[in-house]
Amino acid sequence: MWGAHYEGDANVVDVYVGYLRLKLESAGARRVSIATVRGSGYRLLVAPSPER
Repeated sequence: MWGAHYEGDANVVDVYVGYLRLKLESAGARRVSIATVRGSGYRLLVAPSPER
């Protein structure tokens, strides 16, 4: 994403995923979350909508 010669911090993606989680929470997205998959990355989770 940043290129082969990027020399930034190793946790840049972690920080931005944290920002996304906060935005989802503040937007009231109760059915959507971002889960950390250790050793692989992240997974977007969407809970099924409740039956009416």
